[in-house]
Amino acid sequence: MIRLANKNILKIRTYKPGKPIEEVKRELRLKDRVIKMASNENTLSPSRRVLGAIKRKLNDLNRYPDGGCFYLKRAVSTMLRLEPENLIFGNGSDEIIILALKAFTKKGDEVIVARPTFLIYEIASLIQDLKVKVVPLKGFRYDLDKMAEKLSEKTKIVFIANPDNPTGSYVTGKELDCFMKKVGKDTIVFLDEAYYEFAKNMKNYPKSIKYLKAKNVIITRTFSKIYALAGLRVGYGVARKELISAMNKVREPFNVNSLAQAAAVEAVNDNKFVSKTLKLTATGKQYLYKNLESLGYDCVKSATNFILVNLKRNSKLIYRKLLKKGIIVREMSQWGLKGFIRVTIGTMSENKRFIKALKEV
Repeated sequence: MIRLANKNILKIRTYKPGKPIEEVKRELRLKDRVIKMASNENTLSPSRRVLGAIKRKLNDLNRYPDGGCFYLKRAVSTMLRLEPENLIFGNGSDEIIILALKAFTKKGDEVIVARPTFLIYEIASLIQDLKVKVVPLKGFRYDLDKMAEKLSEKTKIVFIANPDNPTGSYVTGKELDCFMKKVGKDTIVFLDEAYYEFAKNMKNYPKSIKYLKAKNVIITRTFSKIYALAGLRVGYGVARKELISAMNKVREPFNVNSLAQAAAVEAVNDNKFVSKTLKLTATGKQYLYKNLESLGYDCVKSATNFILVNLKRNSKLIYRKLLKKGIIVREMSQWGLKGFIRVTIGTMSENKRFIKALKEV
């Protein structure tokens, strides 16, 4: 075996994504329709106007994409009422995490993360040879007071998923205001708002853009969730111009493909599709809460398009039995949540099929 130059690789548990539908069909030889409720994707396919934008770009696939995402940057900056120079685009918002770590940290620096939360924060930080300080959630919510206690002169980035994945909970504006006052001028607060559109109208959800003037803040959002473009991988970061400039220096030249850019430009103004998704999510969420709780399971109240469920029993066994019935959910042992599953809200027919199957297994 080749000797690893970066021995930190040995410390890392490989991230395991949710099983694709095709893989489950092959593995279990299922002929009936398989439904995926595991990866917090939008259950709806992209709108016709978005698909039309993709089709119009197909003849140009022999050309490299626009390395600066000019039209997409213009569309998003208009939506957010910011300058284009405040934006950076990535291969999903995940890539912005990597770019921030590359641009602003060095060996021996510290980052602060919660647990459980989105696993990539810790994985990417370990690859960079950083010290990762972990703060457990408190009642399935970020404990910002404890995170503030962990701050030191070596703290370069604090990662806050808001709303959080996998819990679906969120940090309020008042809580975040209080935390920001404790953060030093040399520390970046990284606000991962992948589920922003689902949560922005929740009571006391923070208006994070306001922090840009006074603090070193990076905000990330994505087209994978509300806009149903997970398969195209496009997300963006918002920050002060000097932070964006530094991240652009470590960014790959053509990191967002041309189809993703075309689709995202069209999706930005597709308010009808966004409203349809929000309505479907709200209705499905209430249906799942009601039925899961009637079965005696505890649900963590969610500001997103998924629900964390405590089955109070062997979740790995139930996960495998659901797979055999053609239903993919997320078993949560990898997050340290034994007995839990995470369920993405689907169409009403998918939600009903899931509840029916859960009762059977």
